[in-house]
Amino acid sequence: MSDSDALTPFLFEGQHLRGEMAHLDASWRAVLERRAYPQPVRDLLGQAMAATALLIGTVKLTGRLTLQIQSTGPVRLVLVQCSNNRRIRGLARWETLPDSGRIGDLCPNGTLAITLEPEAGQQYQGIVDLGEVSVSEALERYFAQSEQLPTRLWLAADDQRASGLLLQRLPAEVYEDADAWNRAQQLASTCTPAELLGLEAPTLIRRLFHEEDIRLFDSEPVAFRCTCSRQTIERVLQGLGHEEVRDIVAERGTVDVACEFCGQRYVFDQVDAEALFSGSLPATPSRH
Repeated sequence: MSDSDALTPFLFEGQHLRGEMAHLDASWRAVLERRAYPQPVRDLLGQAMAATALLIGTVKLTGRLTLQIQSTGPVRLVLVQCSNNRRIRGLARWETLPDSGRIGDLCPNGTLAITLEPEAGQQYQGIVDLGEVSVSEALERYFAQSEQLPTRLWLAADDQRASGLLLQRLPAEVYEDADAWNRAQQLASTCTPAELLGLEAPTLIRRLFHEEDIRLFDSEPVAFRCTCSRQTIERVLQGLGHEEVRDIVAERGTVDVACEFCGQRYVFDQVDAEALFSGSLPATPSRH
């Protein structure tokens, strides 16, 4: 199994059907290296990562797509962000886990939100209840409600790879082969998690749809990349206010902020902290 880290689009010729496969290898392991996730949390985050990589391929967006799961239960947050150039990052927050790995027990009262943040224009967000269904089923519900496009997803993750398969029926006035959509779903449903994780995209697509006329497009690379920066942290601290930042420095000597996505630490001493509110940030920070 190679480090593919790619999104592979494909098309059913003449059927108004499209598909994508996402494989995250090194990018997924980069997320796991930064935090030790228990297996149920790891699998949930991995499925969300694969799903987000697939979703970025379905929208025309110059900006960022965010998939977020929130709940009142043991897994309080799953957050994945991916840019239009397929730079992806993700994290999860959890507390004591139940014996059951059911999503209803991990994420009770859960919601799944998809947020589109274009570089220019208005932000859009769609929200669906998670309930007792899987991430893939919740996303299928999202597409039915928000995009009104019949969409199916299959997702899997382990400690080495996160993978996903998406099928989508495109709008058309007349569908020449009325059974094509049902047939494609049935064929894709024969795919096991082991095949989804273990087989490369061209091999699996041809195995699943060998009797269909498939056009396979070139794969598009996906990579782990965090967008945190010292400037971003400076804006956060400025939002806290001068007095609160000054109190933190007085108590601890510095303000020490670590990015939850990548672990990068940003340290502000007294001089740095005062410069945040003086309008004259030092060209070279005293510590980083």
